[in-house]
Amino acid sequence: MTDLNNLGSRAKAAQRLLAKAGGNAKTDALKAVAKAIDSNRSAVIAANKTDIENGRNSGLNEGLIDRLTLTDSRIDGIVDSILQIASSPDPVGKVLWGESRPNGLKIQKVSVPLGVIAVIYESRPNVTADAAALCLKAGNAVILKGGKEAINSNKAIADIMRSALEESGLPADCIILIEDNAREVTKALMTLNEYVDVLIPRGGAGLIKSVVENSTVPVIETGVGNCHTYIDSSADLDMAVKILVNAKTSRVSVCNACESLLVHKDIAEIALLAAGEALKEKGVTIRGDEAVCAVLPYAEKADDTDWGREYLDYIISAKVVDSIDEAIEHINRYGTGHSECIVTESYENANKFTSEVDAAAVYVNASTRFTDGGEFGFGAEIGISTQKLHARGPLGLANLVAEKYIVCGDGQIR
Repeated sequence: MTDLNNLGSRAKAAQRLLAKAGGNAKTDALKAVAKAIDSNRSAVIAANKTDIENGRNSGLNEGLIDRLTLTDSRIDGIVDSILQIASSPDPVGKVLWGESRPNGLKIQKVSVPLGVIAVIYESRPNVTADAAALCLKAGNAVILKGGKEAINSNKAIADIMRSALEESGLPADCIILIEDNAREVTKALMTLNEYVDVLIPRGGAGLIKSVVENSTVPVIETGVGNCHTYIDSSADLDMAVKILVNAKTSRVSVCNACESLLVHKDIAEIALLAAGEALKEKGVTIRGDEAVCAVLPYAEKADDTDWGREYLDYIISAKVVDSIDEAIEHINRYGTGHSECIVTESYENANKFTSEVDAAAVYVNASTRFTDGGEFGFGAEIGISTQKLHARGPLGLANLVAEKYIVCGDGQIR
């Protein structure tokens, strides 16, 4: 089994050197990393093709294959993301607060790196580049543990990034990829408290649950997105259908995709007919309650497990509700605290929904697909935090630092 203590020790040593390097060194290194990935994209795509072939042979559904796939345009996105991170203001060393006390002490609160961050993730090899670049910019070393389905892609990207760092004068061990796919290694990483300061899981419900239940390292929970679109009785139906179709089908494999449709009973028949046909044209299977199936003969009957499902596929659950209160209750029961949407022309209902729905992002008349650091104007993010401590919503550079108090005196004693 991989010697995690050795990897942790190397990451901790690299992070201490990184913390001394300064903002310009981090920026230059990230620019070099972006250039290296751009120059070596053929090697990354070749490795990714192996992963895709292996994934199809092992029965991965097309939603997960989409998550796994790297194309030239997606590599362009990786390169652009790294360059954007490189050009972002350094989040380290900011004076967040300061005060002079009556006794003459001068106190400042400043931002500092978290230290060593471990990221456990599935399927999406772009996370390797995004997570590593964000952690590096914030002065953190990162230990990456991707899923076995993307091992060749992850290794190709990590090797390129490590070489570019070394050529730039920063330790290659600021980025460490664990290549051992054994479950025992993943479990051991969750308890590597001596070296790892924070653990961030990014993936499906099973992975998140395992990390939250088994980790002794502090966890920032991200990722699972059972997102709802609720069509209110006063909704503009053309708008509602466009929002729903976009939220569900623009990319089914992402955590901000819509997984569940709720429709108010007063407009259920007309709304379901319009929405159902639009979804059907996109190849989406609808799993509905009795009321939905009565309107849409092609809908499949839902069971209790469908309401809490993150499908990551061309499947959506659908339910007719008697009121906005029932919609809110349903969302708060089955939602994952990620992104929820109401389509309505009622100002009162919009306010009620936004104040009572418990989620990191709540939308009025807009697709849940906008829950993204770049779309929010924050830049790249490592995931969407669905918890309430430390950070909630897009987890970007500003959230990858901690705080330190610096207290200066001239001999004060207490």
